Amino acid sequence: MTHRELQEILSGHILEEEVQLTLGELSRSCAVQAVHIMELVEEGILEPRGGRDPLEWRFSGDSLRRARTALRLQQDLDVNLSGAALIIDLLDQVEQLRRQLRLLQRC
Repeated sequence: MTHRELQEILSGHILEEEVQLTLGELSRSCAVQAVHIMELVEEGILEPRGGRDPLEWRFSGDSLRRARTALRLQQDLDVNLSGAALIIDLLDQVEQLRRQLRLLQRC
């Protein structure tokens, strides 16, 4: 992995963390009603920043990816929310292990 490729990857992760979406923006981006996003929060799939009031919630760019993945699992595979939460956590763990493996292979 070149230094430039590493910078691009890090920049992508930083941008994902810097993005702040409201409940309305996230629901529009996912083409679902806000109540569905609230269900993803209740299930622990999404973790909003802000207060208890959903109007104060702010979501990271990663929340958009997680929400879209959960919705796709529900629509395409008929997975319930608990199952989607488990699958997304496992996918995140696999991706983290892949990143670690790539770093170890570079050494």
